[in-house]
Amino acid sequence: MSKTKYIFNAKVWLYPGMAGWHFISLPPEQSAEIKEHFGLMRRGFGAIPVAVTIGKTRWRTSIFPDKKSGAYLLPLKGDVRKNERIGAGDTVGVNLEVIISTA
Repeated sequence: MSKTKYIFNAKVWLYPGMAGWHFISLPPEQSAEIKEHFGLMRRGFGAIPVAVTIGKTRWRTSIFPDKKSGAYLLPLKGDVRKNERIGAGDTVGVNLEVIISTA
């Protein structure tokens, strides 16, 4: 059985555009493993559903492949950043679980 839970530290970065989206790039090793084991589960834009915990905040979202780096990108909603007092350049601890659909 493949691993579905990943724990790592990563830096928050701001997308260089007008939208102001904040992201975390998953580490290369975890990205490669997720792609290998769950890449066929992907949805539109290559999205893979996940549950994420940062600090005391837990939510469901999707990670997306970045064609440039090969890493998966985790978007950080404004509510999460506000609740956890996270900004661009901060390094945060991430608990990420791939949601396996049985349907």
